[in-house]
Amino acid sequence: MGLFTKKPIAKLIVDSSDGEKSLKRTLGAGNLVALGIGAIIGAGLFVRTAAAAAYNAGPSVTIGFIVAAIGCAFAGLCYAEFASMIPIAGSAYTYSYATMGELVAWIIGWDLVLEYAVGAATVGIAWSEYLNKLLEIFGFHVPYRWSHSPFEVCDGTGAFAAEAGVHGMMNVPALFIILMLTMLLIRGTKESAVVNGIIVISKVAIVLLFIVLGWSFINPANHEHYIPEATKFIDSQGISHNYGGIWGILGAAGVVFFAFIGFDAVSTAAQEAKNPKKDMPIGILGSLVICTILYILFAHVLTGVANVNDFRTQGKEASVAYAINTYMTGYGWLANMVTVAILFGFSSVILVMLMGQSRVFYSMSRDGLVPKVFSDLHPKFHTPYKSNWIFFVLVGAFAAFVPGDIVGDMTSIGTLFAFILVCAGVWILRRTDPDLPRQFKVPAVPVVSTLGIAVCAAMVAGLGPTNWLRLIVWLAIGLVIYFGYSKRNSKLGK
Repeated sequence: MGLFTKKPIAKLIVDSSDGEKSLKRTLGAGNLVALGIGAIIGAGLFVRTAAAAAYNAGPSVTIGFIVAAIGCAFAGLCYAEFASMIPIAGSAYTYSYATMGELVAWIIGWDLVLEYAVGAATVGIAWSEYLNKLLEIFGFHVPYRWSHSPFEVCDGTGAFAAEAGVHGMMNVPALFIILMLTMLLIRGTKESAVVNGIIVISKVAIVLLFIVLGWSFINPANHEHYIPEATKFIDSQGISHNYGGIWGILGAAGVVFFAFIGFDAVSTAAQEAKNPKKDMPIGILGSLVICTILYILFAHVLTGVANVNDFRTQGKEASVAYAINTYMTGYGWLANMVTVAILFGFSSVILVMLMGQSRVFYSMSRDGLVPKVFSDLHPKFHTPYKSNWIFFVLVGAFAAFVPGDIVGDMTSIGTLFAFILVCAGVWILRRTDPDLPRQFKVPAVPVVSTLGIAVCAAMVAGLGPTNWLRLIVWLAIGLVIYFGYSKRNSKLGK
């Protein structure tokens, strides 16, 4: 078998309906929109917004959100067409297998580990930060060494004023929340979706409250230089960033792109949707539109209430709560509500990402590209429970021992790479199989596909050489595994 042999779409659909080995179809369009919002509104909005403003674009982070949203819109249309045509678990991995062959499918499946597993670790780290912010209300906090990675050193700000110079050892709260949500996922997808729906309602309400109440506290001076002059900025870890100008905006778009990855996690649940050909486009595009509007308004208010220097110093961690407590006099109660809602919100993001990762490897295991253990289903709950436990170990290790900024940027570049391949896949399949039934069709192909590739590639460029190198090393490890194990065990090859 050649490296680019494609898996027939008819076989994909037959395999997905394999009785005892198939996932339960329990999710409707509303569940899918909620899953998307659950994954989208989280660390990207409440943590990465401030980071992008501090190190890349200043107040023009809102323009970065618009650039990211445009790239997501093009990719989202392509995902929606694929999901309506190939309603199978596995997301971009499955789509690539049907359009570009096994090697590309393996690359994208391995790349999705960056998106979902490493992304879940990023949000777990952010969850830990806001847990400390909540505990501060009651007068205590988790010590720095047990809430930060070994690669971080306390700078003595905020609640950690007495711990200046202390090295982190292990992020215990991040590991704890990942364990709890792994156990919930094993219990069942429907139960997880119900919990997620409750969380989504609460955190959207808090986002709207912050926008409405914070608008009157915007300081025009903070928006005076909306697009800062292009300079270089060195952060506390010694990493150089392009700040201001066009490269700063593109860099910010790449950083906050992390905030949009939830909508494609919806496509990993295609095999658990009741009516996937109708519901998947609604879930993907609906969640994307709702969240884009909220993001732009939220970023405008946050960068108006607090200034860039705040996000580089005392407001670096739990930035939204810091901005409210410092500048919105009389709204301390809102900071407390935001902190609680964010903790719940982060939990739903981790939940969806862990689900997405296990479903991608479920599909890859069914194809023989990774060991059978990843597709073993629980005899009672019909969930890939062994896969969930394996990824708990992987995600937990990242969350406990790696700094949040590093894993966040790795997630963004992995996601952008996946989007580029999905946009290319829609164009390829239009040419190779134009008569295949499509309940949803991307308008103006190949224009939309090409623009999606171009915008996502520009954001990859904005993330800089350090992140390019991380992606290359990650993909190189994946190719070693493919040629050492997957190619020899591929069911399509046999």
